Amino acid sequence: MNKKTFRYALVQTMPVMVGYLFVGAAFGLLLADAGYGLPWAASMALIVYGGSLQFALLPMIASHTSLVTVAVMSLSICSRQMFYGLSLIERFKKMGKKALYMIYSLCDETYSVLITDVPEDIDRQKFDFYVAALDMCYWVSGCSLGNLFGSMIPFDTTGVDFAMIALFVVICTEQWIGSKNHLPAITGAVCGLACLVVFGPDNFILPALAGSMLVLMMLKNKVEVTKDE
Repeated sequence: MNKKTFRYALVQTMPVMVGYLFVGAAFGLLLADAGYGLPWAASMALIVYGGSLQFALLPMIASHTSLVTVAVMSLSICSRQMFYGLSLIERFKKMGKKALYMIYSLCDETYSVLITDVPEDIDRQKFDFYVAALDMCYWVSGCSLGNLFGSMIPFDTTGVDFAMIALFVVICTEQWIGSKNHLPAITGAVCGLACLVVFGPDNFILPALAGSMLVLMMLKNKVEVTKDE
């Protein structure tokens, strides 16, 4: 283990750790409230490893939704990762056997850390792996602890599912403050709002992502120039 790189990755993922522990705990509480114990919480955190998807699965489990419907909903909810994941494929290919794990463990919060610049004395590939592994540990720990707490102590779970939205807002705010170039964020916001109006809340995600990618490809030169300034 490269201790210097690991410590740097640990520091950079601290905001994710705080968010994941609380949001994961919220999921664990809701799962315990539905009657499912620690093995379910830990397994879903490891296998599904998707905050918004795991929250969406709760009512599906309760209503015994068919596997086909669950698969379609899962693809729809997590399809956004196919878009932003493309920008990291070449980097992951250079990581050898770790590439499959990097693809599997890529999520919104991990991506937000991976796209940041690192000092020259930090091993980029090891940093990426440490970030992915640490974030997954945070999430599994949060889900498991929340489930244990919910199983032992009665807890009113009303409004707990809002924790995921709060985490996204915090991460978006940090990215806005830490970046000199706000064009991608503005493009995403405008495309998202436009598609929300046109397609409605149930169908706007894919059109919004496609529209954002198209606009950013058209403005590629301007985005890159602004980034280098």
